[in-house]
Amino acid sequence: MQYILLLVIILLGFISCRESPTSVKIEEQVPQLGLITKNAMVVSAREEASKIGSQIMEQGGNAFDAMVATEMALAVCFPYAGNLGGGGFMVYRTQFGEIGALDYREKAPLKATKTMYLDENGNYLPEKSKVGGLAVGIPGTVAGIFKAHEKFGTLPIETILEPVIQLAKNGFKLTKAQAIRFNYYAPIFKKVNGAESIYTKTVSEGEIFKNEALASTLQAISDKGQMAFYKGAIAEKLAAFLKEKGSIITVKDLARYEAEWREPVTFNYKDLKVISMSPPSSGGICLAQILKSIEPFDLKQFGHNSAKYIQVLTEAERRAYADRSYFLGDPDFVDIPVDSLISDEYLKNRMDDFSFDQATMSTAISHGNIPGYESMETTHYSIVDQFGNAIAVTTTLNAAFGSKLYASELGFFLNNEMDDFSAKPGEPNMFGLIGGTANEIAPAKRMLSSMTPTLVEKDGDFWMSVGTPGGSTIITSVLQTILNVYEFDMTMQDAVDAPRFHHQWLPDVVQFEREGIDEKVLQQLKNKGYAIDRTNAIVLGKVDAILMLPDSTMEGGADRRGDDTAIGF
Repeated sequence: MQYILLLVIILLGFISCRESPTSVKIEEQVPQLGLITKNAMVVSAREEASKIGSQIMEQGGNAFDAMVATEMALAVCFPYAGNLGGGGFMVYRTQFGEIGALDYREKAPLKATKTMYLDENGNYLPEKSKVGGLAVGIPGTVAGIFKAHEKFGTLPIETILEPVIQLAKNGFKLTKAQAIRFNYYAPIFKKVNGAESIYTKTVSEGEIFKNEALASTLQAISDKGQMAFYKGAIAEKLAAFLKEKGSIITVKDLARYEAEWREPVTFNYKDLKVISMSPPSSGGICLAQILKSIEPFDLKQFGHNSAKYIQVLTEAERRAYADRSYFLGDPDFVDIPVDSLISDEYLKNRMDDFSFDQATMSTAISHGNIPGYESMETTHYSIVDQFGNAIAVTTTLNAAFGSKLYASELGFFLNNEMDDFSAKPGEPNMFGLIGGTANEIAPAKRMLSSMTPTLVEKDGDFWMSVGTPGGSTIITSVLQTILNVYEFDMTMQDAVDAPRFHHQWLPDVVQFEREGIDEKVLQQLKNKGYAIDRTNAIVLGKVDAILMLPDSTMEGGADRRGDDTAIGF
């Protein structure tokens, strides 16, 4: 019946000479279901990490125990973004409906200054914030897992970390994509570190890759807790290594680091309640702004990835990212008018000048006015346990392998999160995002992020856990995945796999993945003044999500764009 209805709508569109709501190829195929399980599930970037997280829950652990296991397993088998030397965010919903957020984002060192990446003439030196010692922020991941475990964990840390330690000792099998990636970066690692390591050797698909140094580091953390990382021998070795590489991080910086509990951003979209990450992530606020801005439009009638659908999302994204660059930063340092930014009246005013006739130029868009108001490489995993707890976690080193610095004695890479600050107002970071003074560098400040771990309730019950890597494209990928399921009745797997697009205010282009968007739709957009980019967005995000089905089973959506895997029981 739905198929006949779709045909009628398309035919009527042709008869009336209006734009056809052309759908992408994925909707013409038989719906693809992801893994279905009854009790619990982990969806992450690697099979090994998902398997360890699922096994921890099978042993009686909850989603928070599985978070610790999955996070550390990703540090072993997905060092591209999984980490001990980075940071991240978690959004949670307990079995009792309690919600919250955990911020274990990296911080600037105490010796950091707002001009540390400028030369004597005030010119921005972008490489300094991207590669090597000065690019590294104080890592937060280890503090994050212990903060989560202290509040919600049920199994001993030693039990949780044991399979992860064995994974590091015994090794994991390299996928084709990993082998290609390791070999590509090997000479870069050698150049940046000035030494050979396990990551500078040529590897091949199917090879077993071991990291005994990381196994030793994890064992020390298992034995002595987070203080082994922030105040003990690991901290001393890490600080000495970083100093040798030009970093300004000291043992004092490491000892002072703490993860923080935050209030998540919550809002309604139609009959959904969305729970997403608060600042210093821009994800929740931007997601709220976009969803609430597009709520008055009949997206289903427009058609999935039709010209009108893309227009509405693009124009809402344009305005949200303009606000991001002006208002957002570390809430411990700047006052952020969250309620005003996501209010219905404010967002209606932001969209008042939108027209379907032509594109709004980003040069004509600035941040909104609020009366009285005096910020690509990451990995995400979603977990739901047998007790009814649900979490969404996004963690990162920022770029691929972060700063490219590898502490070989400790077995892990260091982040380059300092690039996420506004090194100079108006200068883009590696993701092309323009920042303002709210996100300028300051000692002990957390840099603005786009990470958007998100949970969704429907009719008062848990419905979805979703998130993705992808730098500035994270927010728009999460947005489209939610809409794919809610507005277009896709399965979780199809929603994750569907072609995506992205706009972020500046540069003023709409990025499209190379496959899946109808050529006629692209031409319609060009005719209305939209600049189209299909060369720089081969992949937009790698979404990992879990959907609760009407029969109380759950479906995992593991993105086809990576080696992502759903495992559960």
